[in-house]
Amino acid sequence: MTRETAVAVVQKIMDAAYADDAEADRALAALDRAFGCPSGYVSDLIFWPKGHEPTAAEVVEQALAYRPFAL
Repeated sequence: MTRETAVAVVQKIMDAAYADDAEADRALAALDRAFGCPSGYVSDLIFWPKGHEPTAAEVVEQALAYRPFAL
């Protein structure tokens, strides 16, 4: 998934411009997979941000910056 496509998908979710919750869930899962993030990570960035409400581009940048940590 390109950055531009990801920004468009995140913006669509932020605008609630999806047919139903299942469509939004599929889009969020696809974003998590595309960025290599744990399940629900992108959703948290969109719906429960820390600090100010981010733009779609900022959400994508934060997701791209995700790095798993070693246990």
